[in-house]
Formats: sequence, structure tokens, C-alpha cells
Amino acid sequence: QVQLVESGGGLVQAGGSLRLSCAASGRTFSRYDMGWFRQAQGKEREFVAAITWSGGTTYYADSVKGRFTVSRDNAKNTVYLQMNSLRPEDTAVYYCAARPSTVVAGWGALRTYDYWGQGTQVTVSS
Repeated sequence: QVQLVESGGGLVQAGGSLRLSCAASGRTFSRYDMGWFRQAQGKEREFVAAITWSGGTTYYADSVKGRFTVSRDNAKNTVYLQMNSLRPEDTAVYYCAARPSTVVAGWGALRTYDYWGQGTQVTVSS
């Protein structure tokens, strides 16, 4: 089992920044690739960013490329999402998720992620 707890959400004005954290406990964190997803009210959950188990490779949705940065610190069992130049359309509940590094599938394939956090609300005002 892996337990994931997100933090760092909040209310920010357009153009501002937030850094989300996802703290993991349980099984060996470094064996898992990590993803960030978000779900706006009334919409489906969508892929935001992902990072491989070693932190060597990252992936981003086109909508956040150049504005968001995903990173991880395996010594602290934590993955981060730095969000800059925030827009009102970034408003959503943000979730981190974990899947074994052996999975070979698209990063946006929700069903391939075994563990999910409870989510943290990000609200961007215009």
C-alpha cells in the first residue's frame, strides 16, 4: 500500500504561483512513477504532469507546458508540482497518483494508477 497526501493548494490571483506537494508513505516510493491530475467542477479528471521513478523524465499536458514543473525528492518521499503563471482555467482539485514503474501505458491512463491522494483545491481568480 502507498498512502498519498497532497498539500499546498489555495486561492491565488491570475498570474500567481503555487507549489503543490504530495507526501507518500508505505511501500518504496522510488519504485513508482508519479502523476498529477486535476478535475474541475463538472468535468472529467485530466492528466497534468508525470515524472518517472528516478526523476529523470517528465511529461506535461500541452495546457500546462512551460508553466508547470514536476519534480520529486525520493529521499523525502515527496513529489512536487510547481505552478507558475496560473490562469482561471487552472482552477480544479489537484490529485497526485502513483503507479509501478514497470507499467507501460500512456501517462493519462487513469486506470493504470494504483494509488491516489485525496486532492487539494486550487482556485485562480481573475
